[in-house]
Amino acid sequence: MKSIIILSLLLCLLSHCTTKTESHSYNGIWQSIGHGEILEIKGDEEYAFYDITSISCVTRRKGSLDEIAKALTFETDTLSLHVGVITTRYTRTSNLPILCSKPLDVIEANDPSYNFEVFMETVKEHYAFIKLNALNWDELYQNQKAKLSPSSNNADLFLIIEETYEKLNDNHAYLEATDEVYDLVDKLYPEDEEPKGGLPELGDFYVAHKVAQHYLKDDMTKDSELIQWGKINNDVGYIQFITMTMFAELTQLTVHSEGFGDAFVQARDRMFEEAYLEKEVEGVRKIMDVVMNDLSEMESIIIDVRFNGGGNDVVSFEILSRFIQDRMHVANHKFSYKDRHTPIDPIYINGSEDPFLKPVYILTSPQTGSAAEVFCIASMSLPHIKRIGSATMGAMSTTLDKLLPNGWEFAVSNEVYMDNEGRCYENIGIPVHYELNYLKDRQPFFRSVVDDLEKDKQDILEAIEVIEKK
Repeated sequence: MKSIIILSLLLCLLSHCTTKTESHSYNGIWQSIGHGEILEIKGDEEYAFYDITSISCVTRRKGSLDEIAKALTFETDTLSLHVGVITTRYTRTSNLPILCSKPLDVIEANDPSYNFEVFMETVKEHYAFIKLNALNWDELYQNQKAKLSPSSNNADLFLIIEETYEKLNDNHAYLEATDEVYDLVDKLYPEDEEPKGGLPELGDFYVAHKVAQHYLKDDMTKDSELIQWGKINNDVGYIQFITMTMFAELTQLTVHSEGFGDAFVQARDRMFEEAYLEKEVEGVRKIMDVVMNDLSEMESIIIDVRFNGGGNDVVSFEILSRFIQDRMHVANHKFSYKDRHTPIDPIYINGSEDPFLKPVYILTSPQTGSAAEVFCIASMSLPHIKRIGSATMGAMSTTLDKLLPNGWEFAVSNEVYMDNEGRCYENIGIPVHYELNYLKDRQPFFRSVVDDLEKDKQDILEAIEVIEKK
């Protein structure tokens, strides 16, 4: 028997035989399940994303398949694209929609009425909180449509969409037009000057830095404007996260000519989103290695996200992983489309090798938003973490980013975040274990903190004492 096997191997080597492996071609046309999107892959070399509605098809992005190949997986008959914590699933379809096959002429593509219809159709198909916000869709649509006329221009369209967002109460929505449109809006609809003599507005970075300076007996912050850390006393550590974004090291930044913010956004937008998010995680991981090493001997740690308006969920999860031992189910989410939802996807966070499992206290406020709230909802699964302050903003949904026929970028909130029990906190925010009754409005809250930093600090320490005695 052994000699037969050896002979077979020799024959195989002499004939240059190889083991056959099953391969799969992504080539073809794929329609998303619930995201209003077509992915076309040509010759396993190029890709194109199309934003589609029942009345439109807009090419959003094209590129080499290498850009997205690492984010793709195939199982049975479903192609999945993994970007951050979001998985978009596609099923194969035979042809591009007819609307994608015939490009719009310039006049129709720039027609305000047509762009309004595409915007409203996208919202109708994907906005997750129409029922939650008790909206009468037909009434809203008719009222907003009536504000357009054949003579309406781009400034009119811009203001009507912005007003529609306000009526939708979509906390994450955005609309980005061109400089020419903004100039036209300013020219045709000049804003009244604000009355002079009022108090200057305080920024979140300014307030955050003031708080950290006052809290920290031993400031250990190194090479970071986004995270501040150190010791409040010999037993209590303090970490302040001002944002959940801009940790990526984008070497192509042209900061001197454009300013850091604009340069960062331009560099980010040139990349496929998953590649950019990987750099965000790499950046925050590098800093957190230092932070956790500095504070490893503390008896407890305070994490302050009261002034954090959000950023990227993957950054939040990388931070939280430092307080988790084993891979853990921390939340769920689903996506809205055409009065339905995609199946619920569980969200997991991988633990770290040497996690901090002693008491942790997260400080939250009504200004804690987006990815910072996702940080909080995920923390609800961890018994050694408690929250102090006031409920968060209640704006957790990741946006569904789209492109209008005229080239404007816009977004609508299509994601429903839930805790492990299936509870959604949109509009109401993540609750706390100890309430400090923070003011809801941004500037009054900021001033209440800055005007008495010592009281702010003592309120936190007293809350911790109460929680520890329970």
